[in-house]
Amino acid sequence: MTTTAPEPTPTLTTEIPMIVSVDDHVVEPPHLWQTWLPERFRSRGPRIERHGLAGLKFLGGTQYEYQLDDDAPPCDIWFYEDGMYPHKRHVAAVGFPRDEMGLVPITYDEMRPGCYDPKARIEDNTMNHVDVSLSFPTFPRFCGQTFLEAKDRELAEACVYAYNDWMVEEWCGDSNGALVPLPIIPLWDASLAAAEVRRNAERGARAVCFSEIPPHLGLPSIHSGEWNPFFEACQETKTVVCMHIGSSSRMPSTSSDAPAAVQATLSFGNAMSSMTDFLFSGVLVKYPELKLAYSEGQIGWVPYILERADDVWSEHRAWAGVKDTIPEPPSSYYYRQIYTCFFRDRHGIDSLDKVGVDNVTFETDYPHTDSTWPNTKEVAIDLMGHLSPELQYKIMRGNAIRMLDLDIV
Repeated sequence: MTTTAPEPTPTLTTEIPMIVSVDDHVVEPPHLWQTWLPERFRSRGPRIERHGLAGLKFLGGTQYEYQLDDDAPPCDIWFYEDGMYPHKRHVAAVGFPRDEMGLVPITYDEMRPGCYDPKARIEDNTMNHVDVSLSFPTFPRFCGQTFLEAKDRELAEACVYAYNDWMVEEWCGDSNGALVPLPIIPLWDASLAAAEVRRNAERGARAVCFSEIPPHLGLPSIHSGEWNPFFEACQETKTVVCMHIGSSSRMPSTSSDAPAAVQATLSFGNAMSSMTDFLFSGVLVKYPELKLAYSEGQIGWVPYILERADDVWSEHRAWAGVKDTIPEPPSSYYYRQIYTCFFRDRHGIDSLDKVGVDNVTFETDYPHTDSTWPNTKEVAIDLMGHLSPELQYKIMRGNAIRMLDLDIV
């Protein structure tokens, strides 16, 4: 009788590289637009007011139901044009027990200061084994949709520039590189967007927010050529195009009455759809040095979608509209120009050879409910402690440094 020796249990390392998190979030401080907007816009710019808020209910996508009620719990609320945008605890969740990270009103007084204060964020990052962090917006939404939807375009444009000035000069300015700027663009004009990319690149920004699926926002598709000035500016300045799940103001779900857990589970779907769009768009052919980054989409789905895209290119290109525009298998453009990121994805780690060891980055998602803070080091060791030091460095640090063109090791 022949017996097979059991596989040895991998030895987990207990020390890992300091993490560069490519997907965190900032809760904008109350003073932002009242300080950074030109004076003539300030009375009409976004402002914070505190009111009682009742009936807060999630309706799907980016839609909520609520009403002002003096007898209800207090909430700090952004007011802009005709809209109200209340702060919610599950968006500023760090510091609360898991079962208290609910859909309830919250004030700045209740938030952990690291949500909105840069010095406190750096302290929270340091205790969380993170030394560099890239943060997406909250009130403007993940690529500036709030200003796209505004009626007054002159004011909206000024609000975009004010946000970026604050992001570069105040949020990141005194951080000694610990906080990396992530500007937004005037989404309604690709030429203005290109100019804003160049303006921010001149002062050190190497990333910019963009929508994963622009037509969901009523904007031209990436197939139209309308975005070429923006993509050209990003390639020219080595600015990575960062697309967060939900940056199309839609999230995959099954029905209007499905619980939010369905949407949260399927959240990677937008990243998958967007990446397929880019692989067959010709954008990555036309701009071979353009870099794309998918944020909070996880990585376990990547091997199959690359396999399927290559199969479609191989078997169907004669009729599928890509024979003359995509000269190489789509996966080749992914491995050359696209980065993905994750915070918990064991299947993705098991599939690193197909996901691409040079394409994967890591995130903490501070301060959202998905955040691994303050236990990110322990989570990373549990997920990746069995990997070689070289792979750990690439995933937790090295790939992000290359992606963001950071001057660190």
